[in-house]
Amino acid sequence: DVTLLNRTNETLQNLTLELATMGDLKLVERLQQYTLAAGASKVIRANIKVSSTETGVIFGNIVYEGAGYAERNVVVLNDIHIDIMDYISPATCADVQFRNMWAEFEWENKVAINTTITDVNRFLEHIVSSTNMKCLTPPRALEGECGYVAANLYARSVFGEDALVNVSVEATADGKLQGYIRIRSKTQGIALSLGDKVTLKQKG
Repeated sequence: DVTLLNRTNETLQNLTLELATMGDLKLVERLQQYTLAAGASKVIRANIKVSSTETGVIFGNIVYEGAGYAERNVVVLNDIHIDIMDYISPATCADVQFRNMWAEFEWENKVAINTTITDVNRFLEHIVSSTNMKCLTPPRALEGECGYVAANLYARSVFGEDALVNVSVEATADGKLQGYIRIRSKTQGIALSLGDKVTLKQKG
């Protein structure tokens, strides 16, 4: 919903909300034009269909004609970015199923670890919570203080898409963490979007 308020002293004619989308987003209907009197307001509802978890962006303009204006006036709106975290949730699968999907999925995004966190287990917990995924590696396999952790994470989107993540991290002699977070999916969109989220959130 977009609320429009005419704060001018004149009537705005042929006023409309123009929307454009990027990614797997589609505007369901064409928005109509309105006339908005001085001081009046109008709520315009736009329905947008989301068909996958691929990162999407909605661009918008408010276009209108005022009295005495020969040309249309355009107000550019801030872009709206669709967040992948709104569409994926922690899920579980058998080890053999995870391995089969890992071998099958062709899209991989490899993110180098760059964080201020110095404990490998705390880093893993941070990645699990930041990406809204479930750690499939049993807790007993993560016990101990060896300075190295390898774990598999899994999530599923509301559209039935699978997201696989492997975290391999070790503590170096100078106390810093190094390693890689590998993301695999059947579609490029999830691999890239989740990689962007990991890059943004991993610092701690």
